[in-house]
Amino acid sequence: MIPDRSRLRAVLLALLAVCVLTAPFLVPAEAQTTDDSVSDTIGKIFRDVLGGGAEETSPAVPTPELRPTQSVEPRREVPRSRADMMQSFSPLVKATAPAVVNVYADRLVQRSLSPFAGDPFFEQFFGQRMPNRTEKQSALGSGVIIQSNGIVVTNNHVIEGADDVRVALADGREFQSRILLKDERFDLAILQIEGEGPFPIIEFGDTDNTEVGDIVLAIGNPFGVGQTVTSGIVSALARNSVGVSDFGSFIQTDAAINPGNSGGALIDMSGRLIGINSSIFSRSGGSNGIGFAIPANLVRAVAETAESGGDVFEPPYIGAAFDSVTADIAEALGLSRAAGALVANVTEDGPAAEAGLRTGDIVLGFNGRPIEHPDALGYRLATTAVGTKAQLDVLGRGGRKMVEVTLQAPPEDDPRDRRNLKGENPFSGASVSNITPRLANNLRLPQSLRGVIVTEVPARSLAGRYGFRPGDLIAVINGVEIANVDILEQVLSEGASFWRFEIVRGGQRIRQIIR
Repeated sequence: MIPDRSRLRAVLLALLAVCVLTAPFLVPAEAQTTDDSVSDTIGKIFRDVLGGGAEETSPAVPTPELRPTQSVEPRREVPRSRADMMQSFSPLVKATAPAVVNVYADRLVQRSLSPFAGDPFFEQFFGQRMPNRTEKQSALGSGVIIQSNGIVVTNNHVIEGADDVRVALADGREFQSRILLKDERFDLAILQIEGEGPFPIIEFGDTDNTEVGDIVLAIGNPFGVGQTVTSGIVSALARNSVGVSDFGSFIQTDAAINPGNSGGALIDMSGRLIGINSSIFSRSGGSNGIGFAIPANLVRAVAETAESGGDVFEPPYIGAAFDSVTADIAEALGLSRAAGALVANVTEDGPAAEAGLRTGDIVLGFNGRPIEHPDALGYRLATTAVGTKAQLDVLGRGGRKMVEVTLQAPPEDDPRDRRNLKGENPFSGASVSNITPRLANNLRLPQSLRGVIVTEVPARSLAGRYGFRPGDLIAVINGVEIANVDILEQVLSEGASFWRFEIVRGGQRIRQIIR
């Protein structure tokens, strides 16, 4: 017969074996610890039951001292337990969603009932004999409140051409708003809510700390169904050639973005704004998991211009134009891949020329950040303050070197360079100007380009009816090269029975004859 003490030990050993096998299932998920803590507990029971004596204690390990640093990046970890997987984005949404608004933009459109409407020839000889019909067109998008006094940022294409803009908050309140600034190049617009605050806001994050793989939330009003939140990750950075605007350094995300999300917020896991949702890549009109957002650092720069009273955002002036680096150029210069911004030309006496930048150099870095393409360099310039000394990592004829460039404000335009054209000619009603560094910078034209450019075309003017657009470069009229506005006005004042001209639009030369 087994002694009482031995029998007790045998029973306890059996029970401990069962506990070892079932411990992970018996302990609640929120109370589970690491495997080391479970084994330590079981070992203590064995020592107590089997009479192992007093528990040995290991010497205490001193906790390392935490020293403050200037910048602490967020710690990124993958889920390690069931408890981690059960976490929710709900607290983050509750804190940020009230600052995401709906933007309603209404515009009145005159639609003619005449089948010859818009044809200059028939309207000149037969006049406008049939009445116009006024129609109201509405656009719906999203926006983000960034200041408690009611400053809202949205996309330019949401409010483009709008006669009336309204903002609706998540709590049901609706306010009129006015446009402080709009920029077609970057597809951004800044609004001011005409109502008493304070309003809920989302604070800006630093998109320079954003990395591929970071979890993000997109908040907006897709298809007008109401405020919607989707989640995803950052799929890529500095995406260009998207085709939405002249800007080309987008954040790409797979968070579902659909029509109506434009102008909405892309936030990180700290609840900070890292982007303004702008566009999607889709053949069907719905989300295919490829969405693009304008980085918050650029949004902040544009918003600061509007808040200071400016109505035009002007990136710093460097006095140089840049092209892409092709595979052939990269191979010839010994680069492992085609990356960087090739200096196409340098303006005389500009900041780049004074710093020693030369045509043919390749800019590979800007203030320690890699430059993948010219649009990425344009983004870095746009988000850097005027007066800043920028460090450029340049590959030149003599090898790799660092070049320091002081960024300046674009030189002021001379009022004498601007004219409003009149008379009996196809350009009547258009506003034109000599190409200046400031104008070239705003229109994203080569800094070395010279000539006369169309800056404004009223829709009902003769120039508007003939299809001229802002940004058209007037190159030749009736065989005369147009070098400046004085020559243009002289040619137009002489009159002609027909007009043969050449314009440059989007890098393509267009020839046309009007009789």
